[in-house]
Amino acid sequence: MIVKQVSFELGAVRPSQWPRDGLPEFAFIGRSNVGKSSLLNRLLQRKSIARVSQHPGKTQQINFYRINDAFRFADLPGYGYATVSKLQRAAFQRWIKGYIELREPLARVLHLVDIRHEPSKEDVQYHQLLQEVGCPMLVIATKQDKISKSAIQPSIQRIASCLQTGVTIVPVSATNAQNIDSVWSVLDADILSFSSDASD
Repeated sequence: MIVKQVSFELGAVRPSQWPRDGLPEFAFIGRSNVGKSSLLNRLLQRKSIARVSQHPGKTQQINFYRINDAFRFADLPGYGYATVSKLQRAAFQRWIKGYIELREPLARVLHLVDIRHEPSKEDVQYHQLLQEVGCPMLVIATKQDKISKSAIQPSIQRIASCLQTGVTIVPVSATNAQNIDSVWSVLDADILSFSSDASD
């Protein structure tokens, strides 16, 4: 994918604010500090289009990015920040579920986990939620450059076992662009499929 144009479109805090033109959309979700902003910047070939929040876990909005006037990335707030109360976490999970269930142009959810660690309890909970909703998914194992090559496959197997998933898991590095093309291959296919379905 050649990213010719990208712009931050808006930060939405309620469904009535979501863009309504029907462009295919890819949502990114993951634990705070999993490297979501870094991955978005690498995919979009920009240095700082997606910025790290100064208050992790506090941002309660979806940031929409319009790409090539053809599709969107939707950056969901990171979960798992220590200072967020259980009540807030439960509310956030309901909010995310509502977005996943209601968002008609949603083509795929990219669920980010840190390849260096076993998925957290919340990683597992959110993955189960996504499975229940039935939305197409891709698991992104971030920070591949932080582990040895020999540790990559065992780490992928551990993540799959913990998440109890058969979803494809792609190890990536936003630092050196490892497997970024593999992610784009999946998204490109989704965009073509979405466009084909829309024309029928």
